[in-house]
Amino acid sequence: MALRINPFSRINNDTGFGNNSNSYVGRFINRDGTFNLRKEGLPVWERMSIYHTLLNLPAWKFFCAIIIFFVSINLGYTLIYLAIGANEFQGIMGTSKWQVFKEVYFFSTETFTTVGYGRVNPIGDGVNLVASIEALNGFLYLAVFTGLIYGRFSKPKAFLKFSDHAVIAPYKDKTGLMFRFASFKDMHTLTDVEVRANIALLVQEDDKPLYRFFELTLERSHIQNLPMNWTVVHPIDENSPLLGLNEEDIKTADVEIYVLVRGFDDVFSNFVLKRTSYTWEEIQFNRRFVPMYRETGNTTVLELQKLNMTVPADVKKEAERLG
Repeated sequence: MALRINPFSRINNDTGFGNNSNSYVGRFINRDGTFNLRKEGLPVWERMSIYHTLLNLPAWKFFCAIIIFFVSINLGYTLIYLAIGANEFQGIMGTSKWQVFKEVYFFSTETFTTVGYGRVNPIGDGVNLVASIEALNGFLYLAVFTGLIYGRFSKPKAFLKFSDHAVIAPYKDKTGLMFRFASFKDMHTLTDVEVRANIALLVQEDDKPLYRFFELTLERSHIQNLPMNWTVVHPIDENSPLLGLNEEDIKTADVEIYVLVRGFDDVFSNFVLKRTSYTWEEIQFNRRFVPMYRETGNTTVLELQKLNMTVPADVKKEAERLG
């Protein structure tokens, strides 16, 4: 049976995603806010920016990349030195090939970082030429590495955490779709915060599966400050594309909710944004979020560990209250 969409819902054709269901596999937006997309057709060196890739890598991957590059380039210079000849160095005390290799490798690291302890030093023209080039490379490496560290620390970021699930539960005199997020850094409090949400539904039109995108009307789409958490609510009313859809319908429609949050961070003195999405598998029915804060003396405590905590919604009690 074809899925019936509320005709009063507001269609959004400006999401940047196409309607053809064969163009997409999986979700449109990953949970971390990146687009679930891979580009091909041009050489990797044209598509990839090494600098911006390193700026956006997770911290552990970034430092691993820096260490791997450092070790690799010094291994390369060590092999060049050995190819020219270890006899062009003075001060080498090792007698075996492995000992000589180690001493030349550590000479390379000392030259690359311009430390230059001095026991092993080049005397031949060939290794002196290579050492001078390596010293220049070392200066460039340290300059780029310093710039990357500064760029990573100074880059504006939205330090927001979203709930793992969205919920559909009784809300006032109707039903609502809800998710929530919070700013988790102590010194980063967003102001002038806006949130937008769209939903993708897979429907049948002329016997062809197509994605249709709808803008979700929110109870509140703007707040002045975000010192605590914000539970975003989409009332499922006569204008909602979710009106009349049950759990099985949402699965059939391959529902995905795309969320965009934008606000001003006074620490960075700049606007920051954060994206995420919720697929039908990440939407829970008849659950509600638990409060995230408590009072301690004269201070309110935001309990971030409760961001994802939900409890069953008392649907029967709510129905009796409204009935």
